[in-house]
Order: sequence, then structure tokens, then C-alpha cells
Amino acid sequence: MGAVTRVSGPVVVAEGLPGAKMFDVVRVGELGLIGEIIRLVGDKASVQVYEDTTGLRPGDPVENTGQALSVDLGPGLLTSIYDGIQRPLDVLRKNLGDFISRGFVASALDETKRWAFTATAKPGSEVAPGTILGTVPETPLIEHRVMVPPGLRGTLARLSDGSYTVRDPIGEVKTGAGTVPLTLAHKWVVRVQRPVQQKLPPTIPLLTGQRVVDTFFPVAKGGTACIPGPFGSGKTVLQQQLAKWADADVVVYVGCGERGNEMTEVLATFPKLVDPKSKRPLMERTILIANTSNMPVAAREASVYTGITLAEYYRDMGYDVALMADSTSRWAEAMREISGRLEEMPGEEGYPAYLGRRVAEFYERAGRVVTVSPEGRQGSVTVVGAVSPPGGDISEPVSQNTLRVTRVFWGLDASLAARRHFPSINWLQSYSLYAGDLEPWFRSSVAKEWGVLRRKAIEILQKESELQEIVQLVGVDALPEREKVTLDVARMIREDFLQQSAYDDVDTYTSIQKQTAMLRAILSLGDREAEAVQRGASLAQIGKLPVRSKVSRMKWTAEGEVDSAFAALDRDVAAAVAGAVPAAAGAAPGGA
Repeated sequence: MGAVTRVSGPVVVAEGLPGAKMFDVVRVGELGLIGEIIRLVGDKASVQVYEDTTGLRPGDPVENTGQALSVDLGPGLLTSIYDGIQRPLDVLRKNLGDFISRGFVASALDETKRWAFTATAKPGSEVAPGTILGTVPETPLIEHRVMVPPGLRGTLARLSDGSYTVRDPIGEVKTGAGTVPLTLAHKWVVRVQRPVQQKLPPTIPLLTGQRVVDTFFPVAKGGTACIPGPFGSGKTVLQQQLAKWADADVVVYVGCGERGNEMTEVLATFPKLVDPKSKRPLMERTILIANTSNMPVAAREASVYTGITLAEYYRDMGYDVALMADSTSRWAEAMREISGRLEEMPGEEGYPAYLGRRVAEFYERAGRVVTVSPEGRQGSVTVVGAVSPPGGDISEPVSQNTLRVTRVFWGLDASLAARRHFPSINWLQSYSLYAGDLEPWFRSSVAKEWGVLRRKAIEILQKESELQEIVQLVGVDALPEREKVTLDVARMIREDFLQQSAYDDVDTYTSIQKQTAMLRAILSLGDREAEAVQRGASLAQIGKLPVRSKVSRMKWTAEGEVDSAFAALDRDVAAAVAGAVPAAAGAAPGGA
């Protein structure tokens, strides 16, 4: 037991803690506030406290638990809502009311609930880390695979079916050091990456149902992506869309220091959402970590590490996991405050010099991997982090350090958001370094010409950007007809393809097959327009064709009607444009 010698906001200096180690969890003061040792100098330990330190004073007791900050891993994680240090908010509210009392500790997993365990491993067999001992129906959507914890190896002496709590022994393993009991749950230190056998190349896309993402700037399963954008540009809505519709098995949503109203929207809407594939509540495969801006600043760091550790746990079971971190800028601001309290030498804009390393360590835990398991199970963790640069200036340190380590950049544009174009991803600034790796999958699973369509659409948008400079000087009417066709096709790509409503029941999600059909229809119409103009038609006449409205409405075609609807649309477009050519050519002086 040591004692407090100094209090500086969330940082407390204590002395008299023999045997203290870096990142040990301590209980501070009479209330037992939870903290973590982040610096040791002689016999003095600097502690970042994850709760409000109001009222602490020199001389208050500090108790070292001797354990690093860890999370409980076992059945019951899904459907849960935790704070940054894995305290279940529903349990806290039940015991404390609407306000969290300081120092209150609650088990992350319900220790009274009994789970139906079905053993699959046989007693007498050799087991190693990652061996699946049996299964628990955690939710109707996710089967919880109970595994041998990392570091444990030996002969399975006993294992039996039954109804168990997360603390009841379900069996035993004989090791060289003795017999070790097995339970449904185990602990893991959040700052330590769970081991893997091998990292796999990013060759499978994480399909999200968002057209600008899947077709223009795709992310791979096990990939990393960042969403920088100013206030009001739609970062949170985009992340919520990804959490709802991405084809991941499990979703971990970390609200890291975001405003309370944004996190309230998540907590209010997610329990009501229906999983599009199973028609079950989406929460049955979701874990929420709520750490809002009015909660203690130090806990933002814990929430990020807690989220990635829970994601790795389900990855080790063989699932594809999507982690949404909203927003890593708030975590960086917490690091800046703690660093200032420690009186460390500041880096750029006051952020600590180790900001880049911490950000890289976090994103490095993403990946599609072969897990530590006898059969070589595969799983993935895809990390999508939002960044909130002040004023949308991505030259600031958090954005730049994030861009260095992530391979997808979805840059949100305030001017697009002001025009109500959502998702407001700027197609000229954004990029995906996974597009080349993923093209073979799209060619074999979606359409052989997928890469050609994508590149052609991006080139048209880039050409439009160049033409806009000329238009501002001389006007649209001064352009040749073929350039007007380019502007018309670019407008259709922007308004009929890239623009997507998150609040429309049909438009909120678009399958990759429908996305390809939509893009093919727009580009095909553009080719026919160019051919008709070359043969003497005017774009003004083609623009008045009634079939144009069918192209604009194709985004509202139901998924079950895609094949027939787009085949009919293609025939109608071909007939309408072809019918416009003779009339235009006949009207031309001297013939066309």
C-alpha cells in the first residue's frame, strides 16, 4: 500500500509501491478509483486514473493489484454495452441509477447466468492454445467457441457437457506443472496483441453496401481505413452504416470520446436494427463501448485497447470482425493531456512525440490471419477509424500519422455535405491501396469487367474536374458536344451512383451485383450518348428522353428485381437513344 503525493487532474503521483511494474492497475483513494501506472521513476509511480479525481489529496492510500489492465473474454460479450474499462453500463445503471458512482466495480460478464456448453474435444486428447473445447449458443446469430487460452498446453483430463456459469470449471488440463482448471472465460491484457500463426494477404473485400466504398475505394477484410472529416461531414453516420451493413460476423463499435448525443443515437438505434441477412436484431452480433466526451479523459485510451482486444478474441474463433473507432482524435487528445500533466517534451501541436507509434501499434493489430489453432482457423479484424481534424485540416498530426499506417483514405468533404451529398466522400482526394489486390476477387465473383468499369468511372470524374475550370471561364455552351457528354455522364455517376441515402429502406444498402449493374448502365448510356452525338444528335435532345428518368430511379430497384429490371433498362436506353439519332441527323443542314 502506497500513498498519493501529488494530484494533477487525471494524473496522480504515488510513492511507496514496492514491486510496482509498468501498466499495473492500482486502486486510488478511499473510493478505490481505478488507475494504471504509466511511468516509474525511482520509488515514484505516475498513475493515469480512469475516473474523476475530484477530492483526492496527498496522503490518500494507493493499492497496487499487481495485475495489468485486462478484460474478461467469454460468453455474454455480445449484446453488451461497456464503458472504457469494460464495466457493463446496464449493470451500473441498475445498481447506481443514471449517474456512475466513482470506484464502483462490476464484473464484465454476468457471473450468475448459466450457459449451455456442448463439449466437442475428447478427454485424453492433446490440446494446445486455440483448440476448440466446445460451443455455447451465445446468441441466435453467433456460436461462441470456447478455446484453450493462449499459453496452455497439455492433456485434456476432463471435459463434460452441462450448464455452467463463466466461473464454473468445465474441465481440466494436465500439464507438466500440474492440473489447470478450464472455465468458459479467461482474461487477457489489453495492451498485448493476441498471438497469430500467420498474417494473410488482403485478397477478400469487406463489402459494406455503400457504393462509393465498395466500387470506388474498397477495403479488404483485415484491412485498415481512416475517415477524416470536419464536424458535420457525416463521419459518425458513415461508420454506423458500415457497422450495420458490412459483411462481418461480429461488429465492435467504440465511441471513443465522442459527444454524448452521437453515442446516444447509437445506443438508441442499434438495439432496434435488424440484421439484413438473418432478420434478427443486429445487437446479437454487436458489442458497444461507450466512452463519451464527458467521461474521464484517460479512459479513452482504455476503450480503444479494450475494443481491439475483444475483436481479436472473436477473430481467434474464426470470425470476421469489424471494429469502428469513433474517433481516434479524441484518444490522441487524451494522450496530449496526459503527456502535458507528466511534463513530457511536447511534439508537433502539443501532441506527445510517441503519438505516431501509438497509432501505428493500434492499427497494426488489424489483419486477416491464420489463428493459433491446430487446424489453422482463419479470421480477420478490419479497423475503420474516424479522425476529427480541427476545421477539416488533415495536415494536423493525428490525420497524418493515421494516413501513414492505413491503406484506405475516405476523405469527407464539407462542401459535399453542405450540398447534402452523402456519403460526402471526396472522389478526387480519396484512395484505396487495396483495389489492385482485390480486383481478382471482383473479376471472378462479380464481373470480369469490374476493374474496367471502375477505372473508366474514376477517369470520367477526373476529366469533369478539369472541364469545370474551363466551364467557369467560358460557360457550358462553349464546350464541344463530346465534352458535354463527359459532363453529363459525370453528373449521373455523382448523383445517381455515388449519392446514397442512409435513411431510405432500399437505397441504404446496395449489393455489389447491383452496384456493378448500376455503373454498367450509366457508362453504357454515356457510350450511346457519345455515339449518337458523333452521328449528329445533340445532347440537349438526348437529355429530354423519358428513359433518362428511369436511369435516375434505378437506385430504388429492389434487390430481388435487379437482373430483370436492368436488362429491361438496357433495352429501353438502346431503343430511345437510337430513335433520337435519325431525327437529329435528318434535321441537320445538308445531312449529317
